[in-house]
Amino acid sequence: MKDYLVVNEIFFSIQGESSYAGRPCAFVRLAYCNLRCTYCDTEYAFSEGQKLSLDEIVSRIEGYPTDLVEITGGEPLLQSSVFPLIKRFLDDGKTVLIETGGSIDVRPVDSRAVLIYDIKCPDSGMEEKNSWENLPHLKAQDEIKFVLGSRRDYDWARTKIREWGLLGKHTVLFSPVWDQLDLRELAEWVLEDGLLVRLQVQLHKILWGAETRGV
Repeated sequence: MKDYLVVNEIFFSIQGESSYAGRPCAFVRLAYCNLRCTYCDTEYAFSEGQKLSLDEIVSRIEGYPTDLVEITGGEPLLQSSVFPLIKRFLDDGKTVLIETGGSIDVRPVDSRAVLIYDIKCPDSGMEEKNSWENLPHLKAQDEIKFVLGSRRDYDWARTKIREWGLLGKHTVLFSPVWDQLDLRELAEWVLEDGLLVRLQVQLHKILWGAETRGV
């Protein structure tokens, strides 16, 4: 196993998504992704990056005043050295969030980490890439995210939630595609259906704008 990772950026910001939203968080964004979602807001991570040793990454994260770390991408599980990095952060007492696109086997991830598991809806163009066999391996602390671009996506996600019995097992997150699906409209659908999901608003984009990197 390599002792380095190709890193797109490392930064300190406010966590904008998941049930951890609002907390100061250190981010490690890894390069490369095997998916090409229609609404992707981090295309710059597909190929841009530099090789950093695990020691270098850990040292830089230790410089931030937080015990919350998110490893994201791109798709962070594509690089095998991410697994020992996750373990090192956890052994150091960090809470570790892993933002993954739902197409890679999650079993190698340390069970102490929290997966933010993104199930791809039809409007993403990546629906066929969903690895449904991952769902039985998710842990109680893991969260499941649906990024919704339309009423079609909402209805599809609602069906999948019921089909897999996700509510009660995991926190389920509904996130509208930025500047595509109206947040108030999505909220009204959720209330009409009495769907016990968590609506998220990408707080970091509200604070710093959708085009700002490293926040």
